[in-house]
Amino acid sequence: MAGLQGDDDLQSGGDSVDALKFQKKPDAAPAGNRKTAEEVVPRSSRAAGSDPYCYKMDYPCLGTCLVINNKNFHQSTNMSQRNGTDVDAASAIKTFSDLGYKTRYVNDQTVEEMKQLMLSVSKEDHSNSASFACVLLSHGDEGVIYGTDGYEKIENLTKYFKGDHCKSLVGKPKLFFIQACRGTDLDDGAFIETDSVEEQTERIPVEADFLYAYSTAPGYYSWRNTANGSWFMQSLCEMLYCYRGKLELMQIMTRVNRKVALHFESASNLPGYSGKKQIPCIVSMLTKEFYLPA
Repeated sequence: MAGLQGDDDLQSGGDSVDALKFQKKPDAAPAGNRKTAEEVVPRSSRAAGSDPYCYKMDYPCLGTCLVINNKNFHQSTNMSQRNGTDVDAASAIKTFSDLGYKTRYVNDQTVEEMKQLMLSVSKEDHSNSASFACVLLSHGDEGVIYGTDGYEKIENLTKYFKGDHCKSLVGKPKLFFIQACRGTDLDDGAFIETDSVEEQTERIPVEADFLYAYSTAPGYYSWRNTANGSWFMQSLCEMLYCYRGKLELMQIMTRVNRKVALHFESASNLPGYSGKKQIPCIVSMLTKEFYLPA
């Protein structure tokens, strides 16, 4: 888009976007027999710690949370500095640490450094962990995220944690929170009228137990305030902290969606960029309910 390179600061303290170059990128087997018929069991009648519909939480550690914060980009990428991202990183570190995660934080990673870091963490022993979380803060487009020197498919970063690669996280929630653009579309908004314990031999899909929480819907910009951080990350941290131990994770993420959708609107000094809206997109392959400790 003429006049805007990557993720420019649209105005001092104003709203910006986490996008790569403004150009578009080119774009199952039959169901098997049901093994068992599940019955709905009231929560009050389920034995504590053995609820088949809730992830097991009685591990020594909640897990590792990896935060990758990419702010500065090589000149060859034509990507601008992501002002405001350090606010997001600080909020993520505090929130996930307070929740009980062992938080690791890195800045300005190249594509290869991101891949090697993901691979290294996936090879660690997570047997004593209840889950794994990762926060990615960078430029992006649909299906890709930027390192400081170029972009990579998101699936090439998360694949190391799949069930056929990371055995110690099989059956445990693997949570990815991604603050990045997924395209160049702008959302003008629309007005509404206000009136039993599982067997150890059970096999599960390698893609199971993942949650991908994207800051925006496919094809759209993701807004970041250059002074206060991104709409999504600030809302995420607020809702996680407020509702931990009270609501299941997907319920919390619905609150995040509502917060971003209703409480934010862009303010820009570029024509056509003010008054825009955003809605996060939560893609869940979780197989149970996940309650963060209070």
